[in-house]
Amino acid sequence: MSLRYLARRLMTAAITVFLIVVLNFVLFRMMPGSPERILLGRTPNVSGEVIQATRERWGLDKPLFPDQFVAYLASTVQGDLGFSFGGGSRGRPVTDVLLQRLGPTLLLFGLGEVLAIILGLALGAYSGWRRGGILDHVGNGLSLVLYSTPYFLLGMGLLIVFATGLGWFPTFGISTVGQSYAGPLDQLGDMAWHLALPLATVALGLVGQYSILMRSSIVETLSEDYVTTARAKGLTEGRVLRSHALPNALLPTVTLIAINLGYVVAGAITVEVVFNWPGLGTLTVNALSSRDYPVLQGVFLLLSVGVVLANLIADLMYGFLDPRVRT
Repeated sequence: MSLRYLARRLMTAAITVFLIVVLNFVLFRMMPGSPERILLGRTPNVSGEVIQATRERWGLDKPLFPDQFVAYLASTVQGDLGFSFGGGSRGRPVTDVLLQRLGPTLLLFGLGEVLAIILGLALGAYSGWRRGGILDHVGNGLSLVLYSTPYFLLGMGLLIVFATGLGWFPTFGISTVGQSYAGPLDQLGDMAWHLALPLATVALGLVGQYSILMRSSIVETLSEDYVTTARAKGLTEGRVLRSHALPNALLPTVTLIAINLGYVVAGAITVEVVFNWPGLGTLTVNALSSRDYPVLQGVFLLLSVGVVLANLIADLMYGFLDPRVRT
């Protein structure tokens, strides 16, 4: 991979992140509500002097441009996203709040992505290679159903059947409330028990699109000359699939995987709310209800930068897998 190609991609990502930071600053200052009133707990009988003192303390009395904007850029570069305004995290640094909720979200969606990638690519590759068969018809139909089913509907279905109906799994949370554990293995087992249904929801919600895209890519490669040549050489069908068809069919799938990694919070909001999973999704809903703008700014910034980084990784992997895109 040439340094020129790498430099172009890094420059594009850096400019995009800067524009996101600017939008993040402007967007949340256009929203209704008074920050100083939120800081004071929306107390109706606060004097004008107290309100003015609060504005001066937090720099709200200064002009948006350039004073507040420059201060915002400087603090963002240093990793200082301000303090939470409301809820149980009131007064805590936003970075601490985000880091506390980031772990459960990465656990849920990281494992979900891995399972969906393995199952989706395997099902799509085999269905495309053996198109017209029973597995192709069943797998493709099931993939379409899963792809068109919203996260919240899929999660509620699993919750009703396996948690409420059969009672095999808990209905909410990441661990049993008030449970005392004999050791780390017991705690890990309890967490895995709570993780089962949310993880199944994420994996099933993603496996459909991976399977559909992989199947179409495999079907397209069947007509390529290099596949015909490989078969003419007497290579086995499995060898042709693994060594010739699959590497080329993976190219569009790489982009989809990277983009999905960036949109982790978008799906987290619905899945985590259904299962009351203590991650970034429930944090976003709670921040919206309490108009906790600093936390919302932090979530928006984290999500947006994650999408940019995911696209950067996809571009670099694409350039590595297909040298034609580097020119």
